[in-house]
Amino acid sequence: MPLVLLLVAISVTAQNSIKPKYSNSTIYTGIEVGSKGVKMSIIEIGKNAQTNGAFNILKDTSVNTDFISFTDATFQATLKGLCGLYTTAEEDYKIPSKRIFTVISSGVKMQAEKDTKVAWVNNLIDSFRVKIKEPGRKVEIVDVMQEGRLSHLGIVPDSRRYTTFLIDIGSGNTKGGYFPYGNTNDFKLFQINWGTKSTANSADKNCADDKSLDNYERQLTRVLTGAEYTEIIYAVNSSGAYPVSDNVAVSGGIAWAVASLMHPEMIDNTVIPITFAELVKFNDQLFKKFDAFSPAFLTTNINIPEDKQAALKELKRVHQVFDQKALMAGTGLLLKIMRQFQSTFGGKQFFLVKNGQVGWVSAYVDQNIEK
Repeated sequence: MPLVLLLVAISVTAQNSIKPKYSNSTIYTGIEVGSKGVKMSIIEIGKNAQTNGAFNILKDTSVNTDFISFTDATFQATLKGLCGLYTTAEEDYKIPSKRIFTVISSGVKMQAEKDTKVAWVNNLIDSFRVKIKEPGRKVEIVDVMQEGRLSHLGIVPDSRRYTTFLIDIGSGNTKGGYFPYGNTNDFKLFQINWGTKSTANSADKNCADDKSLDNYERQLTRVLTGAEYTEIIYAVNSSGAYPVSDNVAVSGGIAWAVASLMHPEMIDNTVIPITFAELVKFNDQLFKKFDAFSPAFLTTNINIPEDKQAALKELKRVHQVFDQKALMAGTGLLLKIMRQFQSTFGGKQFFLVKNGQVGWVSAYVDQNIEK
């Protein structure tokens, strides 16, 4: 069975209601404070989730707050978003407090340490506990090794557990890896300190007073070239991915966006196979022919009304989350990473996982519930 089918360990159902998919399951909520904002995933976990990949996302919601800017405004916005999503889960969806898990992502942890802002993270946790009147609530700050391992467990099914190299491109960093020894305890971490937002921010900062798209493209090229030669080449070469991993699966928001824009006719498919050459062409068009990625244009050849409406809705979501510059930054970073795998480890199969953004939270919940 091809990886395209096997990787569909998580499926997204209707966004406006909770309709369990499995007859023997329990509903949990995972709330994550990430670099870009706060995400909430209401997750149905089947009885045999660890062996069968019985995760089902019932609702996936996010609030963009840009916490890693570490300003008073973004702190308050993040606290409000965190409390609001927690209240929504508990009151609107009737999820008991003991089945709501709250975590801080590795991207936030790394940026806070880099900027000497760890106190801001601790203050957010303390303020959240006070607001929801739960002084003893656990809010774990996840490190990059733990998040990379959990991403693999939450996204890749057991049947491809030991032949897939996972790369999760987040807002503030990129992490992933694989299990080299045929068990899920020993994880080989892949990590670079660049994500979609941090790359875009660096390019934008270098633009100074000239905010034109042409100058942004030039500065982005410089940033990505620097990242490639200072981190990406070394990280890929030292990963040990050859010959253990046959497949390279890429998750994260940019993977969802790129997959949706490249193949709108496959909008319901959660895993999209791509080639390096296809991504090169797509990346070039983002800069030179961005109008070609408008929802109306991309759905021109979709003739079934229901499919067209579904595609339009999803493509509009993509454009709400990522503007042209953000798409260029995320795709450019993805391209640099894929380029190294393409040249160093020929014959790899590449896949974009659309719903991987909640994978590690799903695995975190599954590993922390009372069995």
